[in-house]
Amino acid sequence: MIIERTKNEIIIRLPGDINIDELQDMTDWFLYKEITRKSKAKQKDVDLLVSEVKKGRWNKR
Repeated sequence: MIIERTKNEIIIRLPGDINIDELQDMTDWFLYKEITRKSKAKQKDVDLLVSEVKKGRWNKR
């Protein structure tokens, strides 16, 4: 594995035989971190939103 920092990005080079499913899980996590890095949401707000979404999902079927 090689990690390289350029002016605008970080490049990670991995061997070609890495498990693609595990790599997808890692990239999903990186995407989540990128999307939420400037969020001001509190955990209790997220929990409340999840609770509301779960309540309404059965009503739509």
